[in-house]
Amino acid sequence: QVQLVESGGGLVQAGGSLRLSCAASGRRLSSDIMGWFRQAPGKEREFVAAISWSGTRLVYADSVKGRFTISRDSAKNTVYLQMNSLKPEDTAIYYCAAKYISANYYSGYDYWGQGTQVTVSS
Repeated sequence: QVQLVESGGGLVQAGGSLRLSCAASGRRLSSDIMGWFRQAPGKEREFVAAISWSGTRLVYADSVKGRFTISRDSAKNTVYLQMNSLKPEDTAIYYCAAKYISANYYSGYDYWGQGTQVTVSS
């Protein structure tokens, strides 16, 4: 089993930055894909970004390309999401997720965190 705990959410003005963290426990995620998803009120959960176990492959949703950066520290079993130039439309609950190595980075995740709220004011 894997437990994922997100942190770093909060309230920020448009144009500001936040850094989300996701700490994993239960087993070392040395061969897992780590992803970030978000769900805004009244909308379905959507893919944001994902990173390969080696950190060499990064995948982003078009809506966040150039503004968000995903990274991971395998030694700490932690994945990060640096969010810059935030917009009000980025407001959502952000979830960390993990899945065993796969060709599909966009869906099929097995483990989920409880989420952290990000609110961007205009």
